[in-house]
Amino acid sequence: MTSSTIACPSSAAARVEEHDAPTASDLLLELDRVVAELLALRVESLQMRQRADSPPKLPARRILAQAVEKLAAALFPNRLGAPDLTDEGLNYFVGYTLDAALKLLYGEIRRELRFRYFLSPESREEVPEAATIVERFSTRLPKVRKLLDSDILAAYQGDPAAQSIDEVLVCYPGLTAVIYHRLAHELHVLGAPLTARIIAEIAHSSTGIDIHPGAAIGGSFFIDHGTGVVIGETAIIGERVRIYQAVTLGAKRFLADENGNLVKGGARHPIVEDDVVIYAGATILGRVTIGRGSTIGGNVWLTRSIPPNSHITQALAQSEVFTAGSGI
Repeated sequence: MTSSTIACPSSAAARVEEHDAPTASDLLLELDRVVAELLALRVESLQMRQRADSPPKLPARRILAQAVEKLAAALFPNRLGAPDLTDEGLNYFVGYTLDAALKLLYGEIRRELRFRYFLSPESREEVPEAATIVERFSTRLPKVRKLLDSDILAAYQGDPAAQSIDEVLVCYPGLTAVIYHRLAHELHVLGAPLTARIIAEIAHSSTGIDIHPGAAIGGSFFIDHGTGVVIGETAIIGERVRIYQAVTLGAKRFLADENGNLVKGGARHPIVEDDVVIYAGATILGRVTIGRGSTIGGNVWLTRSIPPNSHITQALAQSEVFTAGSGI
């Protein structure tokens, strides 16, 4: 008796659920409605931006991720390339991998240029063609490799936890972010800023380090730990600079025009001269200059320029020198 009273409600509930379940035709109707609403929103968006047609496709993040991975492997084939490489096959691997990477880049830069021409047809004569950008980019790769060698050495010499140069290359997120940045910066300078920005955001997603490709960074640059680091578009960083996690080199304010729209461009981020150390959590805002050889302590908030060889803590400037990681 007990079992039958339990079974009946369960069976009834099952029949109700089965009756209430949407049919295939119901789902198709609902899907059609959603598709129609999305179409209406796209049309409305185009009208708001005074466009008659859909814009061309943008560079694809997935393809650019593949391109940069191949570029890194070509720059460091013994550590980031194929695991079974032999000395005899090294040059072939580098040439083959570079060729594949540059072809991927060419296709995505063409997408960017088409999009730019769509937005501003008059810019067509002012922008280099995709083939020219890729060719110039390829000639700068030896310079990029030389800079990265200096970055790797700076990380190894600046971190007592690093057991080898190879460990720095394959393990340190700061070095990964710098590899991506140095490649993206060259593309930014050569006339492919959107492609460069996507590459920078790929690095940002994987490392937590946000470096705008427009930032100019000298050699022997070391980001230790790295999570939360932000370096703005117009920042200029000298040689042998070391920064720690959660450091921000940002803008102090954003100027607006008479209509309230942000004024784009303009130098608005810090200049960090040679041999500066910036410890964890420091925030430096505006077009200020951090003088050569200075040390910025942890969690400092700085919106003014400081002379060379300054030592800044949260409360005041003093003569204390941070050594052997004592500022962390």
